[in-house]
Amino acid sequence: EVKPGRILGFLGPNGAGKSTTMRMLTGYLEPTSGHAEIAGRNILTEAIEAKKYIGYLPENTPLYTDMYIKEFLNFVGQAYGMKNLTHRIDEVIKMVGLTPEQHKKIGMLSKGYRQRVGLAQAIIHNPDVLILDEPTSGLDPNQLVEIRALIKALGKNKTVIISTHIMQEVEAICNDIIIINKGKIVANDSLEGIKKSNNNNSLEAIFRKLTA
Repeated sequence: EVKPGRILGFLGPNGAGKSTTMRMLTGYLEPTSGHAEIAGRNILTEAIEAKKYIGYLPENTPLYTDMYIKEFLNFVGQAYGMKNLTHRIDEVIKMVGLTPEQHKKIGMLSKGYRQRVGLAQAIIHNPDVLILDEPTSGLDPNQLVEIRALIKALGKNKTVIISTHIMQEVEAICNDIIIINKGKIVANDSLEGIKKSNNNNSLEAIFRKLTA
């Protein structure tokens, strides 16, 4: 269980099943067994209802590069059944730091700003749960710091699940950790708890030991 106001780092080596789990939680892939709920809604039997509570940023966000930022966010908001979107779009643009670029087409943006558009579309409908797959992949150091700060701010009143392989990122923003290896959970605790039960070693050393 991941509670509101907590940021969970979901870790595992390549091929461990991170992205597969993300796709199952967001309803893009049907699980063959097990049970999961989003905001109390079963992801299998109440899939449409569960999706309303989820904001999803896939590793390679499908953005329409020929659309303007506001046009794209309006399109996404309407897909969620939202109306009178002007105020919410302005709010989200400010929240994710897109104000200087807000009148541009997505195709004109740098990777860092495109990632912000990805985050904006994930939060446009004000979901309770954010699921972010490699949210800082390919960003430069400055963009990295800014996106991490943004995720941390969003995590103050939402449940955030981040899939990443960057240990510094997890140490910087996550409260709780799940490590999976070969499709199985090998650690599930708070960041402090995992370190304490592993002789206060670095998260990188703990990860290597548990996934060797």
